[in-house]
Amino acid sequence: MFIDHAAVYVEDLERGARFYEQYFGGVRGERYENPRTGFSSYFITFDGGNTRLEVMHNDAIARPVDRGARGYAHVAFNVGSRERVDELTAQLVADGYEKISGLRVTGDGYYESCILDAEGNVLESLKPELK
Repeated sequence: MFIDHAAVYVEDLERGARFYEQYFGGVRGERYENPRTGFSSYFITFDGGNTRLEVMHNDAIARPVDRGARGYAHVAFNVGSRERVDELTAQLVADGYEKISGLRVTGDGYYESCILDAEGNVLESLKPELK
């Protein structure tokens, strides 16, 4: 058994998909649309298709991100090295995205930073440390 994909709702579907392509090397699949329900989405694949994130939009959903709410808290990307965590964090901040924590080594053994994506969702860029 394995997790097939995670999903995130966004206000602007094109901007949301572009963010994951630009900063995390995702590859966008075909757009799905259901005009009857106002739902549309893209599957973004990573790591040659082994990992997928569905970026979704629905005209009827207009809820702001509440980072203090119960439920899924963040998506974490293993970017391969401490240097890449540093570089990606610097690029995201330079491009106007908010860094909310890090750069740091966490108590559970990750070197990471956390940023907010284009919709205010929390993303971790990390590299597991050797213990």
